[in-house]
Amino acid sequence: MAGRIVQADVDEVKSRVNIADVIGERVALKPAGVGSMKGLCPFHDERSPSFNVRPQVGFYHCFGCGESGDVYTFLRKMDHLSFTEAVERMAARVGITLHYEDGGGAVPESSGRTRLYAANAAAAEWFRAQLMTPEADTGRRFLGERGFDAGAAAHFGVGYAPKGWSGLLDALSSQGFTRDELTAAGLVSQGQRGVYDRFRGRLVWPIRDITGQTLGFGARRLFDDDNGPKYLNTPETTLYRKTQVLYGLDLAKRDITRGDPRRVVVVEGYTDVMACHLAGVTTAVATCGTAFGADHMGILRRVIGDDAAAEVVFTFDPDAAGQKAAVRAFAETRGLRAQSFVAVAPEGLDPCDLRLQRGDAAVRSLMETKVPMFEFVIDQRLVGFDLGTVEGRAGALRAASPVVADIKDATVRRGYVHVLARRLGLELDEVTRAVERAARSGGQDAAAKRPSAPTAPEQTAPEAFVRVTVATLPRTADAALERDALMGFLQYGHRIPDELLRRAVALPFRHPPLEAVREAVAGAPDRARPGWAVDAVSAVREPYRTLAAELLTGVFPARDDEHAVASARDLARRVLLRSLDAEKRELLRAIQRVPADSEQGRTVRFRLREIDADRQRLLDDEETA
Repeated sequence: MAGRIVQADVDEVKSRVNIADVIGERVALKPAGVGSMKGLCPFHDERSPSFNVRPQVGFYHCFGCGESGDVYTFLRKMDHLSFTEAVERMAARVGITLHYEDGGGAVPESSGRTRLYAANAAAAEWFRAQLMTPEADTGRRFLGERGFDAGAAAHFGVGYAPKGWSGLLDALSSQGFTRDELTAAGLVSQGQRGVYDRFRGRLVWPIRDITGQTLGFGARRLFDDDNGPKYLNTPETTLYRKTQVLYGLDLAKRDITRGDPRRVVVVEGYTDVMACHLAGVTTAVATCGTAFGADHMGILRRVIGDDAAAEVVFTFDPDAAGQKAAVRAFAETRGLRAQSFVAVAPEGLDPCDLRLQRGDAAVRSLMETKVPMFEFVIDQRLVGFDLGTVEGRAGALRAASPVVADIKDATVRRGYVHVLARRLGLELDEVTRAVERAARSGGQDAAAKRPSAPTAPEQTAPEAFVRVTVATLPRTADAALERDALMGFLQYGHRIPDELLRRAVALPFRHPPLEAVREAVAGAPDRARPGWAVDAVSAVREPYRTLAAELLTGVFPARDDEHAVASARDLARRVLLRSLDAEKRELLRAIQRVPADSEQGRTVRFRLREIDADRQRLLDDEETA
């Protein structure tokens, strides 16, 4: 069986494929501005086209449903291909040859708990053996399609529950277990036709405690005639409490305790844990059919200790369920001494799909995109406020100050007071007073209990994790300049003089969603490299990645390609001029407060002359462009 396709070939194929040609075979695309094509979205029903494709950057985005990605993403979603199959299909299309990288049980005791442990251990062994039978072919294919071979299945103890009525019941009964014991372990159920196997026709994962003892199982539906839930877990038993167990902790424990810093990565499913471990992120764990809660936090606290340098990194899907999970996780981590972070994979992929599509390195690099949980939640609180107005800044301060007030570490709290002050453009003293008021009122808990003061509709704080789009941006001159500048940078940055672009993207923007996109653009390592803009969009943290995709694929207002380049350069100069003008206004106010013959006065006047010279150079460049 062929190994993974070498990354250089993956990149070469993508650079040689015209994404508009591939999508155009399924979607009628029409020109929609300079360098952009538009058609009806193939992923949702719509009457007017909102699906944009930019061939030059190899990227598509739907402004209606938010779907976006490259040519491989499109093929995988449309044709249900694996990542490898998508690459192979495109390689054949452009004529490129691909290269590939090559327990024994305890002595039975009379203790009820001991018997339940023994029954679970025997069941786990039986399920593992069934995975090798002809009937389990569907289960093996399911694992293989997600990048898991026989070795991976064995490492995680994955098994198969046959479709029959009582295969497990008969096998364990022959080993001396009673029906009452098997029922108490949650392995069998009682129905009108008698006792039957709880898990039938499913892949089965053993759920173990931190010592490696099997407490229960999680089972994934495989067949269309299975009317049960997609995932079926062991019911609550003497051994198994879903709120008190983390899947994979038995495998992750050693590397968690040996890490420097200690780090736990919390993902959302069994296959995500498998993907992370196989990719080298061996400290990943997952909850079992329930939201992350206080009991889970207690387990982690016991593993990482009271270590302020330790890290808990949560990965969440950007859908509604993932958003709610993040809010709940935030509530549980507020009292944690360790640092908590959020990492969202590019395009909202879970770790399993990320590994499939982009390889092990992409899963490992996910940890590099993490942002502090407090910063993440603060950003959510600021979404929807027009920070260009006094009312908007006041509303945003009321919404975000309880979050900062809940930070236990005084030094960290002072740091986030500075962060919030910069985000809002307010004086430090004003933000400090607001945070202190929130702390006296009980911070987040009190804010959640008391009704908020009525505000104008456009200033009402939105629910957390609202999908931020171009349409949700404030309608102000500042926001318009930042929006248009980012469109120009993403779409034509490779044709803007390097020094001009470098200076422009280094300047902080005033609106948090646009600032998040600017940070990703500024952090791009090589803006002259083909495909850099797609990578920059992938690096934008949620919930702002959709906004970045829209800025990359949106119609840039220009007559033709040359005028678009000229406009992008002009927008870069306008960003610089705005910064210089703001600095000049501050200095002119400052010079009124200092003696003219003082050292400080001379420094201010010198800087004013530098600003005027810099402004003139920018204006001269504009005239000669």
